Amino acid sequence: MRARRLAGVTALLAAGAVALAGCGTAATEAPQPLAARITAPAPSSGAVGAGAGPTAPVTAPVTAPDGKLKLGAKGKAVVWLQRRLKELGYRPGKIDGRYGGTTLAAVWAFQKVNGVKPTSTVGRATWSALEVPKSPRVLVRNGKATRAEVDLTKQVMVLYVRGEVKLITHVSSGSGIPYCETTTWQGKEQRFCGSAGTPTGNYRTTWRRDGWHKSYLGQLYNPIFFNGGIAFHGALSVPLYPASHGCVRMPMNVAEELPGLLGAGVPVHVRGKFRR
Repeated sequence: MRARRLAGVTALLAAGAVALAGCGTAATEAPQPLAARITAPAPSSGAVGAGAGPTAPVTAPVTAPDGKLKLGAKGKAVVWLQRRLKELGYRPGKIDGRYGGTTLAAVWAFQKVNGVKPTSTVGRATWSALEVPKSPRVLVRNGKATRAEVDLTKQVMVLYVRGEVKLITHVSSGSGIPYCETTTWQGKEQRFCGSAGTPTGNYRTTWRRDGWHKSYLGQLYNPIFFNGGIAFHGALSVPLYPASHGCVRMPMNVAEELPGLLGAGVPVHVRGKFRR
């Protein structure tokens, strides 16, 4: 079932297509009953606490492969890349030695956190950073041990669980471009307009839905709402720039995992501003 849900995701991520995957479901909708499914973090060399310094602890020297990897590459170097990204808290997908769209999204997240210009090519700068990686910049120094931080400047989301980095992902937030959409909603044609922004501030996760959820601006996969009609959700397109109507899009494989890690009432801190 999960494999069918994710069909076509790799190709769309690689192409950087922008699909309509809007937000805007009314926050007055009754909350979905929710089981607390927060899991304890697994230790990794990339895990850091809320007050950690800029460089992740390294217990032993790490030697990365050399040369360049381009999208579509296969082999042992790709396996090394995928394992290292996963070890550091990123989500490259299945460790299969194939450099596809899911691994690309994890590469982008890593590059952005480490000050490397995001690109599909893994070259010297990225290999070097993988040897001595930086931790994500902490946005809320005195935040709760379990929280989500959204960096709009870098377009990255970091989930901390019990003071440790549990997950780091590439995201695409609100475009900031005003919109007006005409669609059929609740049985009649309606027109919706907005600013397509993702507001900064401090929020908490509220209700959610499993699988594809239809809002009046598009389809959201496994949405977890945290600010009215604004949610974290999976999308078939998560480009390198803000492209949503206000929600925080993330790769489909991350949206598959996130509901098991992020419970209700968890603080969500949104900071920064993307500069085009």
